[in-house]
Amino acid sequence: MDEKRAELIATAQAMSTLGLNPGTAGNLSCRLSDGEQEGFLITPTGTDYAHLKPGDIPWVGLDGRVSGKKSPSSEWRLHRDLYAVQPEAGAVLHAHSPFAVSLACLRLEIPPFHYMIARFGGDSVRCGAYALFGSQALSDAALSALEGRSACLLANHGMVVYGSDLKQALDRGMELESLCEHYWRASLLGAPILLNPEEMAAVRERFAGYGQQSSGIKTED
Repeated sequence: MDEKRAELIATAQAMSTLGLNPGTAGNLSCRLSDGEQEGFLITPTGTDYAHLKPGDIPWVGLDGRVSGKKSPSSEWRLHRDLYAVQPEAGAVLHAHSPFAVSLACLRLEIPPFHYMIARFGGDSVRCGAYALFGSQALSDAALSALEGRSACLLANHGMVVYGSDLKQALDRGMELESLCEHYWRASLLGAPILLNPEEMAAVRERFAGYGQQSSGIKTED
């Protein structure tokens, strides 16, 4: 478990280095059983990632039981509820990155202005309804916005993404922030031209096999 805590800390620190998170904002978790019950490790509340140590990382069970010397992030309910309903979620990242926050404060969903939107599971990245941070209402809003998706914005708040592991969650967080920036910049020049449902369906079909090595293309030894 200490090895997983160290990986969580390294990824949380990368969030800061890459500009996804200022100060103690945001949170990060990864799914981990304690041997008896399903649960997850999560960054503690109000602690600068730069100073985190393995012993600072609490474990939270899906029943809400907490183990550790520090209290979990105030958004632990969001992480717990997502793990409970989404078996593919191995890590959850919540960030207050600049461009995601900018769009979230306008309560905008990101439409299919770019084909990479399909990487998150649909034709848009939704913006969940506003709710008080750390509340069950916020978790409910996030889960609604994440239905059929691996990422969403939270109104007047930030972003949430999940991945199969910590690396994928971080990669998706960076990809979403980049798309938020592209959409923001394109909108300065006018209304972006959107891809239609048929075009997005073709992208999702292509992504279903993207990265697989058995491409069927004959290569020489």
